[in-house]
Amino acid sequence: MSYSEFELIRRCFVDEGLGFDRDGVVLGIGDDAAIVQPPNGMAIALSLDTLVEGVHFLKHAPARLLARRALAVNLSDIAAMGAEPLCFTLGLTLPESDDGWVAEFAAGLLESARQFNCPLIGGDTTRGPLAITIQVHGMGRAESFLRRSSARAGDLVCVTGTLGDAATALLLLGCESHLGPQFAFTSRPNKTQEQALLARYYTPEPRTDFAQQAREQINACIDLSDGLLGDLAHILEASCVSAQLDLEALPYSKTLMAVLCAEQRERAALGGGDDYELCFTVAPESLAGVQDIARALALAVTPIGVIAEGSGLTLSRAGEAIELASNAYRHF
Repeated sequence: MSYSEFELIRRCFVDEGLGFDRDGVVLGIGDDAAIVQPPNGMAIALSLDTLVEGVHFLKHAPARLLARRALAVNLSDIAAMGAEPLCFTLGLTLPESDDGWVAEFAAGLLESARQFNCPLIGGDTTRGPLAITIQVHGMGRAESFLRRSSARAGDLVCVTGTLGDAATALLLLGCESHLGPQFAFTSRPNKTQEQALLARYYTPEPRTDFAQQAREQINACIDLSDGLLGDLAHILEASCVSAQLDLEALPYSKTLMAVLCAEQRERAALGGGDDYELCFTVAPESLAGVQDIARALALAVTPIGVIAEGSGLTLSRAGEAIELASNAYRHF
């Protein structure tokens, strides 16, 4: 059955509970605009991303997983600011009114929205090529938000989790990688390894809890969406500093270690993108405290380099400087 726009919204988004109650949201779905009122002294951080079929995801991608990914990539931006997720709006462009697809999509959104206590408060649906636009609202004290511009000489460069899995998952999906045709599996993954890689692509874990708890000790931060080299370069430019990275310190999952050789793992970690981990800088004396916070959340934090005065990025392996071309994802 095909429903009208408002009936589709009511059945798939309102009736399914996506507009659940949350402190700070005064009025959600159902009026001309939503109303949010964070606690006194709190400011709002906003982030918006658009995912387009054929550009950011494959045609016939599973609706439930696509929804979880769409919300997660926005929440990762909120994590990079050290903000607490508050709510989100959704712009959904559909080629046709497919209530089955929308119901699956809404179910995936609800799973992630509940996980991060971040209800849907409004949005829009329209007809056209499939595209998903989500804007997430986060909150926190304005002076405590993390920024890209606060790295200091002597800071350690750190990352959460492991790198390269999501970019490698694209090989399973038959996508043409921006890492080039030479980027390929060294060993074909088994079923368990395939599932692990695809989970990292479709259901990344925004590090919101970690960032909120560690933000007082972190100096500068960014989420890793376009690849480590490209994203770290944004911190260096904004902070007017340079960095030295130790390629041997890059953290990899056991799955990636099993299916890619050292050279290919390095390519995936440095330029693959889609990790949605955090890259941040921290004073050396604060590292132990940050790692304690991460450990309590069953999360690894790995120092991979150091911030220095000057400009640019130096890479080293076994103590020797090397040059690599950046294959960071480019939107244009």
